[in-house]
Formats: sequence, C-alpha cells, structure tokens
Amino acid sequence: MPGTKTLSDEELVIHIRTKEKERFTYIVERYKDKLLRYATYLIHDEQKAMDVVQDAFIKAYENLNGFDVRKKFSSWIYRIVHNEAMNSVKKYHKETPFLPNVDFQSDENIEHDFTRKEIIENAQSCLDGMPVLYSEPLTLYYLDEKSYEEISDILRIPMGTVATRVSRAKKLMKALCQKSKKI
Repeated sequence: MPGTKTLSDEELVIHIRTKEKERFTYIVERYKDKLLRYATYLIHDEQKAMDVVQDAFIKAYENLNGFDVRKKFSSWIYRIVHNEAMNSVKKYHKETPFLPNVDFQSDENIEHDFTRKEIIENAQSCLDGMPVLYSEPLTLYYLDEKSYEEISDILRIPMGTVATRVSRAKKLMKALCQKSKKI
C-alpha cells in the first residue's frame, strides 16, 4: 500500500478493515514503545507490562470494527491498555515489584547520564508513592504528551477532572519529593 507511513491512524484502520488486515503491524509499530512505557508506569513490572500491551493489541485487532474512526485511535488503544493494566493490577495486587534500574547509553558525558538517571529514578520513586488516581493523568500528560481531551477519553472522566487531577498530582509529587528530598 503506497504511503502507509503517511496515513493517519484512523485512515489506516479503515484500510485494515476493508483491504489488508496484515497492515495492523503498522499500528503495532507505531504504538508498541509508547504503550509499553505507559503500561510499565501503571503496573511497575516490565514483563507484565509487555503481556498487557500484547493482550491490548490482540483485543484492539479483534475489536477493530467497533472503533469509531471519527475519534482518535490513540485514545482508544490507550484505553484498552489502561483496562488491561488495571485487570493485571487486580490480578497481582499483592505483588509490588520495582522497576529494574534503567541503563542509559553514555556516549560522551557519563556524569551527565548518571545524574539524569538518578533524577529519573527519584522522580519514578515519587510517582510510585502517589495513588494511581493522580499518577496516571500526570504520566499521560507529561510523559506520553497527551492532551487533556485525550486523557479524558482514555480515563473516561471529564476534562475538568483531568485538569484538577493533574494540578493535584503536581502538588502531591512536589510534596512527596520534598519530603523524601529526592528531587
């Protein structure tokens, strides 16, 4: 299909529905890294997050005909991942795994990379101390760069509630980080 990479997600979904179902791999390539990061932030276990994302892609593929192409595909797929992650959290609620240390390539400035890694770990630690109610919209807004409208679609809450939760989450994050003197 010429120009697959230039098609919007919604146009690609229409094409997948009507012509070539194997083109779903383009959707997977577009979203796998973002969704894995999102799922990992929600459940704090990369292996389980991989399973969540895989299950979400399967559900998305199976229900592709139910997607309303007038809406944003990204919000729809994020919502599926959200639901799968919450199911996983409920399933494994007694386990509280920690993210393994993240390795950063240190091509030139090892000290800078170490400092950056330390800041990210400290920020993640502060995020982990927050209830999902606040950490999830904060993660979606700052790390996944979603708009309030998209977050509203993903979490199925009004945009005003999104704004309130992001605002409260920033204050809570600041308080948690200052309390632990991590950032």
